[in-house]
Amino acid sequence: MRSTIVLSIGCTAAALLAQDRFDMKVREDFFSGFAGNTEALARGMKACEATLAANPKHAEAMVWHGAGIFFESGAAAQAKDFVKAGELYKRGIDEMSAAVALAPNDIAVLIPRGATLLAASHNIPGDGGKELLKTGLADYEKVYQIQAGYFDTLGGHPQSELLFGIAEGYQRLGDEARAREWFARLAKVGAGNGHRKQADEYLASGKLSGPTGCVGCHVK
Repeated sequence: MRSTIVLSIGCTAAALLAQDRFDMKVREDFFSGFAGNTEALARGMKACEATLAANPKHAEAMVWHGAGIFFESGAAAQAKDFVKAGELYKRGIDEMSAAVALAPNDIAVLIPRGATLLAASHNIPGDGGKELLKTGLADYEKVYQIQAGYFDTLGGHPQSELLFGIAEGYQRLGDEARAREWFARLAKVGAGNGHRKQADEYLASGKLSGPTGCVGCHVK
């Protein structure tokens, strides 16, 4: 699950307007942590905890911290400590959900959770993975709704990452009509579209192959 999360959440906030952003303070440590650097992940978690100690309702710190806990559940499962894995899994999910409840229209909160859950759903079988997929997909669709008035002014890369996340989500759920609708939108994205080949492939054959990473490069 490590590499998928890195690709998905690793590009989160790439298109944010320049400002004093919380993600800029922690994201490099989290990216390194999700790639296997435990010390970096610990630094990122500590930074979130310090922010939350000062402001327990800081939604961005909460969602990143929850993503870190959720990631740690996978490491515990790999170590076959399934009791700990279950506890961390629930804590991570609950913390990310609490963050979204605090800031339901904040793209900088929706995208980290959506990216984390969409990535993780590839590796969790059965109903559990399906529920993660549905939640992550709903987060991405809400971001699209929030950005609808200016979506076409965004760069091709953030447009294509969001649209691919939604299209691929519906494809994995088996909703071919909705998947085709979103892949058609994706195919119209111009320069910077990193998923044009996959869109064309799906529209031509109804099938999807190749890598599906970097579905989190979309926040503004």
